[in-house]
Amino acid sequence: MLFKTLDIIEPIQRALKKEGYTKATPIQEKAIPLLLNGMDLLGCAQTGTGKTAAFAIPILQGLSSELRNSKEKRQIKALILAPTRELAIQIGDSFKSYGKHLGLKTLVIYGGVSQNPQTKFLGIGIDILVATPGRLLDLINQRFVRLNNVKYFVLDEADQMLDMGMIEDVRRIIKYIPTLRQTMFFSATMPNEIEKLADYLLKDPVKVEITPVSSTVDIIQQEVYLVNKSNKIHLLIHLLKNKSMDSALVFSRTKHGANQIVKSLEKAGLNAQAIHGNKSQSARQLALKNFKERKIWILVATDIAARGIDIDELSHVINFDLPEVPETYVHRIGRTGRAGLGGMAISFCDQEEHPLLQQIQKLISKSVPITEDNPFPLAEKPLELKVAAVLTQKSTASKTNLPNYRRGTGYSSSKNNARKNDKTRNYAKNKRKENWK
Repeated sequence: MLFKTLDIIEPIQRALKKEGYTKATPIQEKAIPLLLNGMDLLGCAQTGTGKTAAFAIPILQGLSSELRNSKEKRQIKALILAPTRELAIQIGDSFKSYGKHLGLKTLVIYGGVSQNPQTKFLGIGIDILVATPGRLLDLINQRFVRLNNVKYFVLDEADQMLDMGMIEDVRRIIKYIPTLRQTMFFSATMPNEIEKLADYLLKDPVKVEITPVSSTVDIIQQEVYLVNKSNKIHLLIHLLKNKSMDSALVFSRTKHGANQIVKSLEKAGLNAQAIHGNKSQSARQLALKNFKERKIWILVATDIAARGIDIDELSHVINFDLPEVPETYVHRIGRTGRAGLGGMAISFCDQEEHPLLQQIQKLISKSVPITEDNPFPLAEKPLELKVAAVLTQKSTASKTNLPNYRRGTGYSSSKNNARKNDKTRNYAKNKRKENWK
């Protein structure tokens, strides 16, 4: 469906056209008419489906219809909570782009940087506030932020907030927001605690579900390399040097692992940068900016830091470590299949990770092809096959009393046991004699 067929006002249509957006994604097509009618919404959608525009456009249109006395200080009318700085910044940029002809003021606040510039703009007055929960709660407690005029509330990436331990902060923030409001709740997955939070926040919501987590983008080519853990970095360097890749987002399970990968790549003459929670905000933004502007073509990230990264035409996603949660695999590889574009997802699987691979294949209901052209093949069998072999050996040993068998002596275990018993009886007999003496 084209944006021009939706009931969107001309200034927003003009801004969308300038951004090159003409066709609405499925979630935009379903959500925008419902939100324009003032309904609460529960959106089950993962990153890359276009959900930011799905809630930003109705909020901007709603705020533009309100008459404001230019002499009055602007009050925060819309609040959007996001789990990471990167996602908050991108949401803020979207509001500014889509609403550039509306005269509305948007501010993004997050931790890890000085609060002074943020409090300065808050003092002047804003219409839309995009925030991470920790910094927002801090500024509320310092009385820099008042939320009693909020009419639109968005909770984005709720499941990630749960993973990052932010839900309690979210609950505290909600107490400062009027109960009479329009709420939009987005989450890629719906664990029990998130369902309870959604039930608490939403009033008679409509549910919009796009791209179920159990399905992957069909146009993404997937493959897995079975490789020893110690050879993963060698395999990565080999692929980056020998495969045709325009851009590669490499996922590490840990911050330390991401740093080590970057060091190894740089030693091999490959320019790469890392983003993770231990990096400063400026360093993370610079790395992401360099990657988007193609100053570097390899970005190494942890899952939490990668949330909200919006990169067009990403050619490759490489899972250096398989994720422990299979849904995360879907989120990762979906970054290279956006806007109908193709891409490739490559995964490394060592011996201990084989059960994780099985869980992923069960979730997506298909087998990920194993690449045979592998310069660093797995030296040993996958873990569960190795365990099965050990169990078989133990079973055989128990039948033959193998641990008690003396190789090359000609004695069976039963003879050995008989001799031991004789020695024990003779020792006890001699001991009794000594005691009678």
